[in-house]
Amino acid sequence: MKARHKRFVLVGVGVAGLALSATLVLSAFQKNLVFFYTPSQVFKKEAPIGKDFRIGGLVEKGSLKREADGVTVDFVVTDTARSIPVHYRGILPDLFKEGKGVVTEGKLGPDGTFHATEVLAKHDANYMPPEAQDAINEAKAANTSQSLVMPKGK
Repeated sequence: MKARHKRFVLVGVGVAGLALSATLVLSAFQKNLVFFYTPSQVFKKEAPIGKDFRIGGLVEKGSLKREADGVTVDFVVTDTARSIPVHYRGILPDLFKEGKGVVTEGKLGPDGTFHATEVLAKHDANYMPPEAQDAINEAKAANTSQSLVMPKGK
C-alpha cells in the first residue's frame, strides 16, 4: 500500500472515530435532557407523558403533609393559575418551605399526581428559578386579564 493510501485510511479512521464519539455524546445528552414545565403547561398537556420532566412554582400554603415514616411528603405546586399535587419520598432540602419557590423532577402519574424523584429549593431569600418566576408572572397576568373582563348581563 502506498503512503498516500495509508494516509487516506488513517484520516478515514480518525473521522469515523470522531463521528462515533459525537454520536455517543449527543445520545447521552438526549437521554439526560429534562425539560421544565409549569402547572398550567401540564394542564394544557404540553408536558411529556411517561418521561421525566420538571415542574416548578410555589409550594401552596397549607398543602404540606408529612407521613408518619418521616420521609414521605405530599404538597401542592402552583403557578397561581393551576396547581399540581406532588408526592415525594425522600429528605426535603433545608430551605423547602410553604409559599416559597420549588422545582421538582419526576413523572406525572395517571391520577394527575406528580411523583417526584428530586426536590430543589431556593438557595436564598431572593432566588426563584427564572422559568418559575416567568411562569408565575404570566399566570398572574392571565388571571388579572380574565378578572378584568366583565361577564355579560351585569
